[in-house]
Amino acid sequence: METVLKVEGLEKEFDGVKVIEDWRFVVKRGERIALLGPSGCGKTTFLRIVAGIESFRGKVEVSAEKLGYVFQDSRLIPWRTVRGNLWVISGNESRASYLLDRVGLKGFENHYPWQLSEGMKQRVNLVRALLVEPDLLLLDEPFDALDLRMKKQVVELLLEEWNERGFSVVFVTHDVKEAVFLSDRIFLLSGRPTRIVDEVKIDERVRDIMDEKLFKLEKMVINRILNLPL
Repeated sequence: METVLKVEGLEKEFDGVKVIEDWRFVVKRGERIALLGPSGCGKTTFLRIVAGIESFRGKVEVSAEKLGYVFQDSRLIPWRTVRGNLWVISGNESRASYLLDRVGLKGFENHYPWQLSEGMKQRVNLVRALLVEPDLLLLDEPFDALDLRMKKQVVELLLEEWNERGFSVVFVTHDVKEAVFLSDRIFLLSGRPTRIVDEVKIDERVRDIMDEKLFKLEKMVINRILNLPL
């Protein structure tokens, strides 16, 4: 299977303080990888490195032709409407309208970012990333601003797009259930300087968030986290 992302000996410092220490892994085409770790351990920094907007030491090879990035903050262009923010990415209005409808934003095409809630802006952010038709999708806590019902709707859309297009996903979350439901592999991270201290493979795919198997897998991952060395 084709490698989309290869990381070898990755190191990152801020003002002489080491944040990331010797990360090594590969992501294959179509794989979904979750990064699960404490706040401030470098998860967002890693996504910025992959996107080419942060310096580093070591090797990070991105083989994807198209990269989609859902930032933790929406980063919409404030003087453009929702339609205008999406038009920058793609002129395919029918596709944009379809995605907006799926995330509950039909009728908001002419609204400006300041007229939207944080959750609405985050959904526009996701639509923008999907319009790229990415080979690799980076997600930085993409569901934090969403209520449970909307989170379910957005996750279902994301999985449908993944099933249809087969892109790879690397996403950051603090939610164990999200990580288990959406990932093939979960990398458990230490505190700073952050190392990958464990890898959990999710061999049994759960397709329903109410499936009892999901809760059992979540419990298994939580136990792995609690048994990690401090």
